[in-house]
Amino acid sequence: MGAALVAAGILVSRLLGIVRNTFMARYLGAGAATDAFVAAFRIPNMLQNLLGEGALSAAFIPVYSRLLAEGRREEATRVASAVATLLGLLTALLVLAGVLFAPALVDLIADGLRGESRTLAIHFTRILFPGAALFVLAAWCLGVLNSHRRFFMGYVAPAAWNVAMIAALLWFGPRTVPAALAERLAWASVVGALLQLVVQLPAVLPLVGGFRPAVGDEGGHVRRVVRNFAPVALSRGVVQVSAFVDLRIASYLPQGMVSVIFLASQIYQLPVSLFGMSISAAELPHMSSILGEQEEAFRRLRERLDAALRRVAYFVVPSAAAFVVLGDVIVAALLQSGRFGRADTLFTWGVLAGSSVGLLAGTQARIYSSTYYALHDTRTPVLFATIRVVLGAGVALLLAFPVPRLLGIDPRWGAAGLTVASGVVAWLEYALLRARLNQRIGRTGLPGRYLLRLWGVALAAAGVAFALRVALPPLHRFVVAALVLGAFGALYLGATWAMGVAEARALAHRAGRLVSRR
Repeated sequence: MGAALVAAGILVSRLLGIVRNTFMARYLGAGAATDAFVAAFRIPNMLQNLLGEGALSAAFIPVYSRLLAEGRREEATRVASAVATLLGLLTALLVLAGVLFAPALVDLIADGLRGESRTLAIHFTRILFPGAALFVLAAWCLGVLNSHRRFFMGYVAPAAWNVAMIAALLWFGPRTVPAALAERLAWASVVGALLQLVVQLPAVLPLVGGFRPAVGDEGGHVRRVVRNFAPVALSRGVVQVSAFVDLRIASYLPQGMVSVIFLASQIYQLPVSLFGMSISAAELPHMSSILGEQEEAFRRLRERLDAALRRVAYFVVPSAAAFVVLGDVIVAALLQSGRFGRADTLFTWGVLAGSSVGLLAGTQARIYSSTYYALHDTRTPVLFATIRVVLGAGVALLLAFPVPRLLGIDPRWGAAGLTVASGVVAWLEYALLRARLNQRIGRTGLPGRYLLRLWGVALAAAGVAFALRVALPPLHRFVVAALVLGAFGALYLGATWAMGVAEARALAHRAGRLVSRR
């Protein structure tokens, strides 16, 4: 139930994010202003990722959830207040530094930007940085809500951020040049970040007995959070280094590729968020609350982990197949209009297909990382993330530049090479996480036969849907997407149900119950 609530909240937010990106593509296209905005957004986004949802949840939820499970609510409240206070002080200092050193940050992260793109990126970075601090505080709210099993509000709150940006695009887009529109979009992002924090406070404050600034640490629980937080933040920092390496490489690709990679990533992140993030987020407080003798605790942990892996794979495998075979249908439906033409759609499809290489590995690695965090081991994921980033940088450079030249293809296809590289090294990280955890708690992971069944059905369904796409007469892109993707989804669900796949049967049962209630 928790994963379903997380997924529902994420779905609302992500659907609005897709609407936002559709209007971004229409009014900004894939040009200099969009490249500058994307580069600028990624820089303060580093602060959000280092201190925000992933890192904070991994460090804070296991300690806070354990105190709640043991009935020590007053201590839990003091820990929550102290963590919020420390986060507020730290983010204020980092935002000030980000605003002051914006030119150096842009040159460090996106050195390939020149002229107007560089100037705009510096300006947008200074606007966006305060919003990152608000996102971090919103992540604290999310951690409190998840620990109390209030899963929906924290994940639907980003809808407020998307609504603010959509409103700016609709109001200013039809009559504003791209550079000025991107500036208004940056300001709308900050307003939306504030709204995302504010909408959560009425639910959060009663749970923690109101917010009282504090830095005390009776019982050493805050120190434990900080001690857990340091390696997790380092792990997120390693991931950010990877993202920044990709951004720096992309900035040397032909103009528009930074924008294409960003827009493709927003589509790619939909299954990652809906299934990988929702299930791992819902499982973390449950795993952290498992008590008892070690052997029994490990058995229950393995059961929860394997069940979560099955649910993730059931939804992510068809997502990856659809990105490879039907990606142009998806991209055209979501982005192709106005300044975003057919050529942009094809390159975005290539980037999306490249991303699918590591989609299953990346989402399953999230589940394994949550298991480590529940065991208060935040260092092992750091080690394996570092290995992934170091190797990934070398593979990315190879696939982005030399390979397109050797193949004699358009250098813009180097953008797809970047995402293929990320996918390849994601499998290595997943294998390392799984092998080390199996040594610690016993055998985990999905049976190969189960995965082969899912891949076989998904690829067959995608092939039939592709044939339908070819056979269709010229229709509006929305109609084509509805027919082709609807057929693909129906074939996959129907075939897996007929084969007796437990996840398909459970999904059909829940759908039947919803229909009967109406």
